[in-house]
Amino acid sequence: MIKSMTGFGRCRETVDGLDITVEIKSVNSRFFDCSPKISRAYAYLEERIKPYLQSRGISRGKVDVWVGVELLDSEGVSVALDEGYLKGYLDALYRMRDAYGLRDDISVMSVARNTSIFLVQKPEEDVERDWQRVQTVLAKATDAFLSVREREGEALASDIRAKVAQIGAWVDEIERLSATDIASYRERLADRIREALADNQITPDETRLLTECAIHADKVAVDEELVRLRTHIGALEEILASDEPVGRKLDFLMQEMNREINTTGSKCNDAAIARIVVDVKCQLEKIREQIQNLE
Repeated sequence: MIKSMTGFGRCRETVDGLDITVEIKSVNSRFFDCSPKISRAYAYLEERIKPYLQSRGISRGKVDVWVGVELLDSEGVSVALDEGYLKGYLDALYRMRDAYGLRDDISVMSVARNTSIFLVQKPEEDVERDWQRVQTVLAKATDAFLSVREREGEALASDIRAKVAQIGAWVDEIERLSATDIASYRERLADRIREALADNQITPDETRLLTECAIHADKVAVDEELVRLRTHIGALEEILASDEPVGRKLDFLMQEMNREINTTGSKCNDAAIARIVVDVKCQLEKIREQIQNLE
């Protein structure tokens, strides 16, 4: 399924006494750039987030992941004082007060701002257990995130298909106008040559005349370019129907289609064809802009 590179997903649940919140958001990027952030006490789980998202099929986009973990049940957690550090810290404060004549505003709350005086003891870390808890919520946030990406991707794909259908109709029109232009040019060229030769009482060489017309027709023929354009249109539809990331493939295909329509425009002298070529190029540019949003 086609996915957009922009999306947002959020989930908050309580798992085994932990209040866990996960938020995932992403914007466009050429590559997969994942920036996970998790509560400091569970920082050892941070390195597992990117591989998990990759395993869920996320391959492009700048993805920011925030994981908040709050302990609701304080059982097994104790807070003590680092007596040695605290004594040294207070001695330093008293010396600074006496040496510089500072106002003595040393209080429990002012000293407590230095959190290094506390020793927090909690149950021994169990990496696998903690990861399973976080992953439970991360999985649901990822589901929501991917759902948004898929909805936006399908909307973009639908818009691209409509634009490509219009291009296909224009290609048919170019083919019709090109055939008419070549036929009319042959007649005009033949008439001019016959008139010029008749003024000088010269009998035209019909074989040479047909040869010159055929040479011109070959120069302005766009059959090959139109065939390749139709082939690219078919390939684009196949790519859109793929379950793999398609952004880079479609971007390359747009370059090829631009090349063919530019060649078509340079070969044809008909004003109506020139206008259609401009319309096709504008449409291709709109499609290219949409493709920049696809994974």
